Amino acid sequence: MVSLKKIKINMIIYNVTIKANNEIANDWVRWMREEHMPELMQTGLFIESRLHRLLEQDESEGVTYIAQYYCNSLQEYNKYISEHSQIMREKGIQRFGGKFAAFRTIMEVL
Repeated sequence: MVSLKKIKINMIIYNVTIKANNEIANDWVRWMREEHMPELMQTGLFIESRLHRLLEQDESEGVTYIAQYYCNSLQEYNKYISEHSQIMREKGIQRFGGKFAAFRTIMEVL
């Protein structure tokens, strides 16, 4: 985990909010930890990744997770989007189909 002292100003956080159907939630978490997040980190464009579960949410239709990826610049993020993101997203769709939904945002550390 990155301590607050190590996070530099102007760092970019690529934030992905995911709602995974209850039937795939455990498998999805395992896939994220063992395959997807390590593969994304292997691009060399991010320096840290974290996976969170949102608490105090209605989970009757699925579990909500947040995946965060930290990079040093907007240029690195843009390179990931242009060169890697489509393939990475397709792998999730191939594995889980329409059993999850993702919403993506980017943030800047001030």
